[in-house]
Amino acid sequence: MKQTENKIKENKIEQKVVEEIISSLQQINYGELVITIHNSKIVQIEKTEKRRFQNQERR
Repeated sequence: MKQTENKIKENKIEQKVVEEIISSLQQINYGELVITIHNSKIVQIEKTEKRRFQNQERR
């Protein structure tokens, strides 16, 4: 049981990473948020926002 508890503690997400993910989610209207994980750790967050324009005249 101790070994399992230690693994859970090791994989705990840092508060600043959680805050960054939440902030990114709040800022985006359309697009995607990609979270990259290596060795059970979040190492990168990518945010791609899409902007669509309607009623554009075609030339």
